[in-house]
Amino acid sequence: MSKYLPMESESLSPTSSSQYEVKNPQSKIEEVVTSPPPPETDIDLEFLFTRDIEFRQETIYFIVVDRFFDGDSNNNEGPNPELYDPTNQEWGKYWGGDLQGIIDKLDYLKNLGVTAIWLTPLFEQVEDLFIESAAIHGYWTKDFKRLNPRFIAADDDPSLNKTQEEKNTVFDRLITELHKRQMKLVLDIVCNHSSPDTGGSKGELYDDGVKIADFHDDKNHWYHHYGEVTDWENDWQVQNCELAGLATFNENNIQYRNYIKSAIKQWLDRGVDALRVDTVKHMPIWFWQEFTGEMYNHKPDVFICGEWIYSHPEDDRAVEFTNNAGMTILDFGLCMAIRQALGAQDDKGFYLIHDILDLDYRYNGATELITFIDNHDMHRFQTLNPDADILRLAVNLLMTTRGIPCLFYGTEQYLHNDTNADEKIYGNNDPYNRPMMESWDTDTAIYKDVRKLSGLRRLNPAVSMGSQWEKYITPDVYCYVRRYRDSRCFVALNRGDAVIIEEVDTELPDREHTCVLTGRKFEVQDGKIVNLELDAKQGIILSHVGERVKAQTIVRAQLNGVRTLPGERVVVIGDCPELGNWDLAKAYPLEYINSNTWFAEIPFNESAGKLISYKYALLREGTSPLRENLVFRRWVIASEGTVKWRDTWASGGDF
Repeated sequence: MSKYLPMESESLSPTSSSQYEVKNPQSKIEEVVTSPPPPETDIDLEFLFTRDIEFRQETIYFIVVDRFFDGDSNNNEGPNPELYDPTNQEWGKYWGGDLQGIIDKLDYLKNLGVTAIWLTPLFEQVEDLFIESAAIHGYWTKDFKRLNPRFIAADDDPSLNKTQEEKNTVFDRLITELHKRQMKLVLDIVCNHSSPDTGGSKGELYDDGVKIADFHDDKNHWYHHYGEVTDWENDWQVQNCELAGLATFNENNIQYRNYIKSAIKQWLDRGVDALRVDTVKHMPIWFWQEFTGEMYNHKPDVFICGEWIYSHPEDDRAVEFTNNAGMTILDFGLCMAIRQALGAQDDKGFYLIHDILDLDYRYNGATELITFIDNHDMHRFQTLNPDADILRLAVNLLMTTRGIPCLFYGTEQYLHNDTNADEKIYGNNDPYNRPMMESWDTDTAIYKDVRKLSGLRRLNPAVSMGSQWEKYITPDVYCYVRRYRDSRCFVALNRGDAVIIEEVDTELPDREHTCVLTGRKFEVQDGKIVNLELDAKQGIILSHVGERVKAQTIVRAQLNGVRTLPGERVVVIGDCPELGNWDLAKAYPLEYINSNTWFAEIPFNESAGKLISYKYALLREGTSPLRENLVFRRWVIASEGTVKWRDTWASGGDF
């Protein structure tokens, strides 16, 4: 037990055992204020967490719940039978997929290599049509504290209050079955808006069955009333006006903020592991900082990612959000480059991907961006290019490049529908990109590739956490190495005809290596492969796993904002033996990820469970080291497990 706390507020998030609740009797929604305990309060070190969970080794699978599998036909008609189409012909209506269907297919997903499933929102939706479509997607929420009755058993109680303790719904069984398989649940949420105008009703919002807001009778100002966005270059309009007629919440209203935060916290209490947040660009960053901060205080090991639609590393606002909002984002920049290079077969080819990755330094956490090649808001990849081999190549790239890969449901079964597919690149092919899952073949080439590469991501830390180094590039061929400590992964991708590369550096040990995908043997000498033969539309992946960091507690330290020159090194020093006891000669070295990010896994044994102090230093050949210009940072090292430091270099000077 320790009586000390870290100096920096973000370094420690006490769990509910250390929370003090301040309840406002004037509000229906109880406001919970989390404060650190007084300095002399004992803290159980087992309850010390960092700001988020490690997610980089995950393989995410994104499911539109209604279109995956009908496991329970008794819930198909739902509250309004007119919204259900048993023929699967009316694309805007429900087709019957539900949570029992996902439970039924968990072994299929586990065998695929999926470690986390992202589900479209599960909350109760408006039961009416808007522009000939029902809310099958889940983004027109009526009650954030109730489950959509179409997704649970007909006799399940959808209300939160009655099921929070018993946890006896299909949703809870899904959580149990996922965790039994060491899989995670990513819950999709939307804080920006509720529902559009359906039959004269708009923005009617409920708190576990009790009506609390109405867009057309908004006396308590829960909504903005500025009309729809007319100028998408106007940031004020984007953040305050309506998106496609959806009732837009007024984030300045504390009652709204308390409601949405309390609702999401209760789903975290049910076992949700991560949050995917919709339409984040449509709300100010201060709201997200408040929201994510409270989520981490409530469940410090939750992972959060957001959708900044068509984000790009050259978009200053998107980058600012990613670096400061408390969550990572979906990497639309890389997605569109892959679609253009491989899907559209652009003449620039792999150089388009090169150009995006060259801007990774703009992000504080490029290795935590969520990468993908298609989703529910754009044409499926095979609508751009029906070639199954090109799709396979895109998936191989997705699974081995930096970031956390996310597959759209059915990709491994070549699922796509080309109805109304006019505009190939930037068009929105909703709802035809959401067909019903039709096949469960575990022998497709992509199914087998994903299974192997998901295992590789967990086995080889270079793929999940390391830097990425380009070794050879033409419009048709792309070779790169993922590097972390002494682990390596060499990747060669060819979108064109068969080719022979005279020589390419792999950084692999000198010996024979076997391709993870094809089983082909390759001889490496002096770290290079000579006359590398690549068949048409083929990927080659060679892996070497070095010694993994092992310890009672592993700290994954990430440092941003330090500018280094070639040959310079960054280390971390501190008042404990693991960090050299302030001796620079014994400091722990960090790994270069890109020009903005250094990273290391630091093993702690002797100091596990203790308060330590530390700071970073820059080692420069032939001159004095450059230490950070601050007294030091303080952290209580958890007694076991894996935790994170997220730090920014303080200005330094020679002393």
